[in-house]
Amino acid sequence: MTERSSCRCESAARGQLSISVVEAAIGVLFLFAATATFALGVPDAGAEEAQLDQYAQDAATVLSQEPPRHAGATRLSEVSRSESAFERERDALERRVERILPDNLMFRVVTPHGAVGFRRPTDTPSGRATVPTLSGRVAIWVWYA
Repeated sequence: MTERSSCRCESAARGQLSISVVEAAIGVLFLFAATATFALGVPDAGAEEAQLDQYAQDAATVLSQEPPRHAGATRLSEVSRSESAFERERDALERRVERILPDNLMFRVVTPHGAVGFRRPTDTPSGRATVPTLSGRVAIWVWYA
């Protein structure tokens, strides 16, 4: 019987933590992790412009590899070929760019013979991509709506 009582004394002498102390420590760590995520998880200002540049580049890549609707090597070479070709394809180009880009983006496509899309604001971060064609450069601008 004395052996059992000495066993209890040894476990008490080891200083085991109570469950409520362990739970409190886990709760503090969880709150610290959540706070750090919100405080440090905000991307810097350059990340937004880099993402917009990538959206513009993706749209430029798609358009520069699509076959033309009437004549030319690609859709972009077709719309930059002449003013009449641009006017003929203006609406189709605008609809195609709307389908390529996410809904929360606005855009402007500038060709040597005209532009489609929205007026580009000067005070908003934007992304840009250019594609060379035989008739000149085509620029695609995107920004958040």
